[in-house]
This record gives sequence, C-alpha cells and structure tokens, in this order.
Amino acid sequence: MAGQEQFVIDAKGKKTGVTLPVKRYEKLLEDLHDLAVIAERREEKPISLEEMEHRLKEDGII
Repeated sequence: MAGQEQFVIDAKGKKTGVTLPVKRYEKLLEDLHDLAVIAERREEKPISLEEMEHRLKEDGII
C-alpha cells in the first residue's frame, strides 16, 4: 500500500493534508482503536490462562 498516499500542499509547499486509500484508512482506525483499548486497560491486573479459559467456558465461547 505504500506510495498510494496523495498529499495536499499549500502555496509554500507545506503539507496540509493527505488522501489515503480507504483500506489503509480503515487499518489506521483499527490500530487506533486497539491502542485506545490497551490504554484503558493498562492498570488491570493480568489473569492466568486457566482463568481466561474458565471465563470463556462460563460465557459459552468455548
């Protein structure tokens, strides 16, 4: 996907905007969402694999 970006520049040649392919934009939004979730959960205490499996079984996921 590299090289498909198009930049908008002002009269002085300074980049002021960018046009991205939709797939690239959506990927950036997903990455941003993932980082926001990580930031929100940063203070949570980790759980063991066994505890995670137990929770997934309780919820009927596995």
